[in-house]
Amino acid sequence: MDGAVDGLQTQMKTARRSVALLAGAQAVLGSAPPLVFALGGLVGYQLLGDDKSLATAPLTGFNVGMAAGAVAVAIASRFLGRKASFMLGSIVGALGAATAAIALFHSNFWLFAVGLLLIGLCNGFTQKIRFAAADASPSFYKPKAISWILAAGIVSAVLGPQLAIWTKDLLSPVLFAGAFVAVIPLYLVALVMLSPLKLPQMTGGPTAAAPARPLGEIVVTQRFLTGMICGISSYALMTFMMTGAPLAMVIGCGFPSEMATLGIQWHVLAMFAPSFFTGMLISRFGVEKIVAAGLLILMGCAVIAHMGIALWNFWGALVLLGVGWNFAFIGSTAIVASSYRPHEADKVQGFHDIILFTTVALSSFSSGKVFTAYGWSFMNLIIWPVTIVCLGLVLALMFKRSSVKSA
Repeated sequence: MDGAVDGLQTQMKTARRSVALLAGAQAVLGSAPPLVFALGGLVGYQLLGDDKSLATAPLTGFNVGMAAGAVAVAIASRFLGRKASFMLGSIVGALGAATAAIALFHSNFWLFAVGLLLIGLCNGFTQKIRFAAADASPSFYKPKAISWILAAGIVSAVLGPQLAIWTKDLLSPVLFAGAFVAVIPLYLVALVMLSPLKLPQMTGGPTAAAPARPLGEIVVTQRFLTGMICGISSYALMTFMMTGAPLAMVIGCGFPSEMATLGIQWHVLAMFAPSFFTGMLISRFGVEKIVAAGLLILMGCAVIAHMGIALWNFWGALVLLGVGWNFAFIGSTAIVASSYRPHEADKVQGFHDIILFTTVALSSFSSGKVFTAYGWSFMNLIIWPVTIVCLGLVLALMFKRSSVKSA
């Protein structure tokens, strides 16, 4: 008995140490994306000539890189292990930040896009940190481990935008170059944090009792389609609006770039902070109701944005955009996860993520074009048809569940 207790204590000590290191790395590595989204569209606009419609193309590069990183980290983890793959991702991120800074010194738009693509690639690696924290912990400690990673996301939401404000003029007269140079030490700090990390070897799970269903059979079910459409739509809307907001605030309305950066900071905080209680709300009220609430909050974002172009309109809309995304995307992900069996997860998740990241990349690319052609007010109108369709799908799923229960 004493040996078992000692073994559990040793396991917990190792798990806490691993989670602390991973949370620190997450806080540091996760600071780059808010900085990128606060400045990326403005830099793109600055580097382009008369035609500004491609201003958000570098942010599309970031999203494409993130999609590629989600695949690359799986391959790297298989051959190098998770610790080495996270360290490799940090090195790629540092190279991306350096490339972006060099591009600014040479006023090279497409080289800047390559730099953001590399930073996005690193972010794809970073997305797997939460799974590493859970896998490094005993079953009863997994929720707390994930909470620590989410708490690190809140640190990132403050650190990234503040770093952009403090350093954007550091290498004046080359505006914004200092911010990307300042990101490089963060990646080096992450390397130091990750170097003593010890993670358990991942092994395959038990053989499934029932054979896996064909992918085509799973993805046409009402539950999967509802979760996928609502999740991808909420993520695409969030990216579309978040990418265009700094352009609308600085280029369209003449606010200082610091105000746009702070708006992104509040938005990212609103994306992560509710995660501490979203799971409890889903357990209490049901996943469909939380998704519906998220969609209604996204509609509220459109209402606030439609009311005017004062600073509070932008900031209020961005906060509601973050909270609405949190409820809708986390709930939709839970719906998707309940539509397949554990041994069917890899192929279904892969199919889902390919469509997700492709759509998100297209939404960030189209954001600059729509803003340039039609303006901020038209961008807000796009929220309505998307959320109304998704709300209809969720209500249909709720009606089906209630019908089954009453039968």
